[in-house]
Amino acid sequence: VQLQASGGGLVQAGDSLRLSCAGSGRTFSTYTMAWFRQAPGKEREFLACLFRGNTRTYYSESVKGRFTVSRDAAKNTVYLQMNALKPEDTAVYYCAAGAGTIISTIRRENGYTYWGQGTQVTVSS
Repeated sequence: VQLQASGGGLVQAGDSLRLSCAGSGRTFSTYTMAWFRQAPGKEREFLACLFRGNTRTYYSESVKGRFTVSRDAAKNTVYLQMNALKPEDTAVYYCAAGAGTIISTIRRENGYTYWGQGTQVTVSS
């Protein structure tokens, strides 16, 4: 599986942005698909995931209510819709694919086998 993240950019606080993660290889529905981010000097942070085999989602408290993860099966693409962006959302955003379904697993980097290259999101105040 190869993942390609895109859609990042420079926006102002309060704006919205949608990130895309396009995949090749096995269909995304067979994987739990997640979004992480990493800000300078900080550890990679779990944001949201779509569980494999169904449409169930899970979000970190830091983005719940502002970010929405979704999947377009026909395009083998996963999206992260980000609303009401804040300067503290500035980071490199990564998509990932893995086989985990347990919360403790899907929140960790090592719960994922495949990673995209990252896309930069910068939110100005």
